[in-house]
Amino acid sequence: MEKAIQPQKLFVASCLALLVTSLSFGIRAGILGRLGVEYHLSVEQLAIVAGTAMWGFPLAVVFGGFIVDAIGMKRLLVAAFFLHLIGIVLTVFASGFWSLFISTLFIGLANGTVEAACNPLVATIFPNDKTTKLNHFHLWFPGGIVVGTLIVFFLDMAGIGWKIQVASMIIPTLIYGYLFLKLDFPVTERVSQGVSNKDMYKAVGSPLFIFMFICMFGTAITELFTGQWVGVLLKNVTGNAILILALTAGVQTLGRAVAGPVVHKISPTGVLLLSAILSALGLYMLSTVSGNMIFVAAFIFGLGVTYFWPCMLGFVSENIPASGALGMNLMGGAGMFAVSIYTFFMGGFYDRIISSQLPAGATLDAFRSAAAGTAEAAAYAQAESVAGPEILRVTLIIPIILIVIFAGLFFYTRTKKSQPLQTA
Repeated sequence: MEKAIQPQKLFVASCLALLVTSLSFGIRAGILGRLGVEYHLSVEQLAIVAGTAMWGFPLAVVFGGFIVDAIGMKRLLVAAFFLHLIGIVLTVFASGFWSLFISTLFIGLANGTVEAACNPLVATIFPNDKTTKLNHFHLWFPGGIVVGTLIVFFLDMAGIGWKIQVASMIIPTLIYGYLFLKLDFPVTERVSQGVSNKDMYKAVGSPLFIFMFICMFGTAITELFTGQWVGVLLKNVTGNAILILALTAGVQTLGRAVAGPVVHKISPTGVLLLSAILSALGLYMLSTVSGNMIFVAAFIFGLGVTYFWPCMLGFVSENIPASGALGMNLMGGAGMFAVSIYTFFMGGFYDRIISSQLPAGATLDAFRSAAAGTAEAAAYAQAESVAGPEILRVTLIIPIILIVIFAGLFFYTRTKKSQPLQTA
């Protein structure tokens, strides 16, 4: 008997799984500073912990891309459920750098496994509207960041500690795990269409795919590095740094909800070009303005990064369809790997900027952990107000480069409208 595939229920369960992924980003962004103080971690160590989720993600998403056609999307999502559960519990009971490192690695692996299965699942169950539905699916990433940051904000106000904030992710994890265990899954689109492994590997080796793969480095860093670190980078520039992340993610959520008309009216490549322009403008403003203008900057930046991730995946799925699940997962893996490497280097760079602003011979941890109201605490806060915007100004180079690249892609695709883009 043919299995009863229920696309809408599969889509809802996929969105819940992505919600857990994004909650981990939002909550971790909100508690990073406290983890540093509580466990006496430098910003470089915090960057390693946060970056662990970023490189755990590509490890899982690329591995999943190679095996999803063979083992099926359901098995991957059951694995994601257990990885999320283990990672959350280990984080709650963490006691220092290495326990945070290991727990964050589990969560990163879970997040990557969700993407490895859900991106091809969405493309498979909505074959005629891939880019729009991928945008609708990915709106739950910024949507979950909004929820996560608000959880941190309001529970902080209520005096509830970060361990309870992290533990709140267990509820949606149990729900999506239950739903996926109940539902039947289709085979991936590539398998259903009979595309051979040879054609798939030829597609991911095509010049267009390699070009988009490299571009994914820049779009992911622009969006995810800034979002994950805004609470640290701007906490001494504004008293509401965590709300900047909530605003940015909220704009992304609304933007992706109306992705259909936007993408169809402008074209995916036009959207990518406009995104790069707005991202660059938003990052420039975040690094230079102060007061309430920071929220205007966050709004513009949020508009800029709204369509980066789903449009990059949608472009590859629609224009290089033979690349299948592997192509989409290699793209996602490329993005997160780039973010993990960039985060590692920027963490060390941030510490060096801080050190240069402190008195000669000063110990970072002593100044970072100084009691409020002391001269050391004031000196450290002043150093942070210099370091955060400087990191953003360095990162601004990336979307400026993307403007040039996507302008070229936009005009290239306009001249090739009557020809297939795929050369594989």
